Amino acid sequence: MASSLIEHKRINTTVARAKALKNFIEPLITRSKVDSTHNRRIAFRELRDKFAVTELFRTVSEKVGDRPGGYTRIIKMGNRLGDNADMALIELVDFNEVYETAKPKKKSRRRGSKKAAAVAVETETATEEVAESAETVAAAPAEEVQKADTAETPASDAAADEKNTEE
Repeated sequence: MASSLIEHKRINTTVARAKALKNFIEPLITRSKVDSTHNRRIAFRELRDKFAVTELFRTVSEKVGDRPGGYTRIIKMGNRLGDNADMALIELVDFNEVYETAKPKKKSRRRGSKKAAAVAVETETATEEVAESAETVAAAPAEEVQKADTAETPASDAAADEKNTEE
């Protein structure tokens, strides 16, 4: 089972076997951090599989080099249908891509951030522009507005009269 765990990085088994496997494999992974002939021979004595030993000392030891312990994770999966045994998934912690990609983003502070300051400046300039345009409309003399209205109405009446005569 230890060889399968090293080769496949995760296996399904019963909870009792997963706990026993964890106690068996963790010291081997700790030994694999120091690649020496003595440590390789001890690992081969336990695993009896040269491909698993090679994988352990190449890829697994590189990933767990900075981790002080806790190289495996046991996740309980429920009961098996045939005999109702408690099942578990045992996996090497550093080889799970799901947990690596789903890291939560750090929350940013709302008060005093650069983005909030930039948005506040933009809204202030927009409100100033709206206020200036409102002042210019209010400052226009009412007589000019009335003259513009009267100048438009005779022209529109003349255009309407022309349409009626054509019909």
